[in-house]
Amino acid sequence: MKTRITWFAIILVAVIVLGGCASSERHERAAPSGNAAHSLDHASTTAGAKPVPAHHETEPPRSSLAPTLDPDKFTGRQRDAYRAVREVPQLIAQLPCYCYCDRGFGHKSLHSCYVDDHAAHCAVCVDEVLEAYKLQQRGLSAMQIREQIIAQFGS
Repeated sequence: MKTRITWFAIILVAVIVLGGCASSERHERAAPSGNAAHSLDHASTTAGAKPVPAHHETEPPRSSLAPTLDPDKFTGRQRDAYRAVREVPQLIAQLPCYCYCDRGFGHKSLHSCYVDDHAAHCAVCVDEVLEAYKLQQRGLSAMQIREQIIAQFGS
């Protein structure tokens, strides 16, 4: 019993320190192809600015993105978010995820959160996708959407 509590405490502290959302599933760890991915190593160095989490700077080929989970496995806002990612995966891959799962799970973009059930357990992932989808429906470009997401979730 004591061992279980100790492991639970260690995992809880790791999640808090890394700032990521916990998930029991494996997460996408595909290496970026070419210079299409943005990583923390190349994050903004503006004085006082927080680093921007990993994302693709340009639209990746759809075939390079891992398939996402079936939205019908979920309900409510989670289902809506998984549906949105299925509809516009290349846009979502161009967005950073502010639960900082790139640090803890090696995610390459917000799209990575939807390859398994990570996003279903993380309000940040869901809120970002639903906001991005709304902005896309209003006609904003991927770059404009990324700027809005960074301004809203990165502060």
